Amino acid sequence: MRNTARWAATLGLTAAAVCGPLTGAAVASPSAAPASLYAPSALVLTTGHGSDAVTATPERAVTLTCAPTASGTHPAAAQACAELRGTGGDFDSLAPAPDVWCTKLYNPVVVTVEGVWQGKRVSYAHTFGNECMRNAYGAGVFAF
Repeated sequence: MRNTARWAATLGLTAAAVCGPLTGAAVASPSAAPASLYAPSALVLTTGHGSDAVTATPERAVTLTCAPTASGTHPAAAQACAELRGTGGDFDSLAPAPDVWCTKLYNPVVVTVEGVWQGKRVSYAHTFGNECMRNAYGAGVFAF
């Protein structure tokens, strides 16, 4: 009997949490203006040493917001947003800097990106051979 009461309470709280915000949306008038003319672009970028995102130890995280203006804790937010706009938000399309030479010392560095880019959900992870290689790709995006 106790488990049934717990499940009922959990289900009720979950329904309230999920459906509660939806009730206000049904009351909004059809002529109401949108809160912003820009699709949201807010990302959390992390970096850490390890061979993949699951086993890597996170060492640093920054936020990056690109709409309507570049902001966040990313040290080069404007440059990072410009690079991402240039690739349409495709992190795999970020090109390495042509004048950077890196050693072949293998000390893997993982970068992850979670968030929203122009209204679409983003989840990205990439392992670089070392920190120099991470900094060479997307000079503004991954250099934090």
